[in-house]
Amino acid sequence: MNAVEHNENDMRRPMEPERLYLDFDGFFASVEQAARPKLRGRPVGVVPFEGAGDRGILIACSREAKERGVKNIMSVREALRVCDDLEIVAQSPDLYRRAHNALIAEIMAVIPIAAIKSIDELTADLAPADRANPMPMIERIKKRLRNEIGPYITCSIGVAANRQLAKMACKAGKWVRGRYGDGHAIWHPSAMPGPLLTLKLDDIPGVGERLKYRLCRARIFTMSDLLATEPKHMRALWGNVTGERLWYALHGYDVQTPPQGRGMFGHGRVLPPDARAPSAAYQNCRILLIKAARRMRREGYAARRLWLWLLVNDASYSCEASLPSVHDDQAVLEALAGLWREVSPQFPLRPRVLRVGVTLGDLVSSSSRQLDALLDDDHDRQKWERATGAIDALNARYGRTVISVGLWADTRKSNIGGKISYTRIPCAEDFS
Repeated sequence: MNAVEHNENDMRRPMEPERLYLDFDGFFASVEQAARPKLRGRPVGVVPFEGAGDRGILIACSREAKERGVKNIMSVREALRVCDDLEIVAQSPDLYRRAHNALIAEIMAVIPIAAIKSIDELTADLAPADRANPMPMIERIKKRLRNEIGPYITCSIGVAANRQLAKMACKAGKWVRGRYGDGHAIWHPSAMPGPLLTLKLDDIPGVGERLKYRLCRARIFTMSDLLATEPKHMRALWGNVTGERLWYALHGYDVQTPPQGRGMFGHGRVLPPDARAPSAAYQNCRILLIKAARRMRREGYAARRLWLWLLVNDASYSCEASLPSVHDDQAVLEALAGLWREVSPQFPLRPRVLRVGVTLGDLVSSSSRQLDALLDDDHDRQKWERATGAIDALNARYGRTVISVGLWADTRKSNIGGKISYTRIPCAEDFS
């Protein structure tokens, strides 16, 4: 039975803070500062790639930049109006991956990590001895990072009765007396819901403009209004059980989200100016698809569908193909070639492909998939699967792509398929 289907009196409501949530401050930008001394103490904005000029978008900014009013997902042009001495740097995904691994190792020397939520966020369960006074634990983590990694990569930490509240406390603790980052907030159950009442609805993770509009239509304008809403009404407003789980979490209950199976593997990429011709865009799609298929194989899946989507000039194009439960490179690349032949004649004159994306979905376990009797391709597929397995083994051994199916462009500068989406930490071979 789902936790939210229990009677409220049957659910556990911790009397002490039990969960810790840690979020690194301006992670990409702070890692750049740690690696490049000339950036230290200066406002820094990170963009996806070089060459976009003031038309680019910031994907991260440093503590110094945020204190000057710069925000993530702000255009470079607007950011420079706010902070005219902003240092713009192109992202270095492999550097961020290595920094993430080093930081995780140091934190695990202080407290066991319950879950790595993203490249810059993690959760941990407080030991019973730390629950009455979590502050010494917070100080031990921060001291360890300062001593072993350095003072330039900082984190904010939230502690509360459950992970939802701990994440919100972490966000609330990022700004302290006008200073951004290196903060903390401890929300003791006995003080709740006091800290929540100072927050806005969009301070709740997952509440965006569309959901906020829906809440306003239901005459829910403040956190107090939301807390007074019935659990079943919350489920109806969210359109699923997530709303009801949120009600119990906001009221201090220990609600754990059930694990979910993997739905798809994919990569998307905004193309740099020198890769926007259709031929170059297609090569990018091939590499993105191979890397998505590698990830799929590592996790033991095969795919039965492939999606391709493109932004060409000002128009979007998408198409899909059925697959016979495959996971080898030859099969997915053959399907991609077919989709490209289908969509490319629709391109306008002088096409410039601005963004590409490929997704492998409709997944099945690679150990339990069934052969397609109509295709009668068992012999060829097993041959290609053995070849792909050998390719994977060689590439994993050398930590880079030394062999591939078809042309493999030099991806070291652009990190095709190795970009970090915050929710996924790439492997070393994703950068080759």
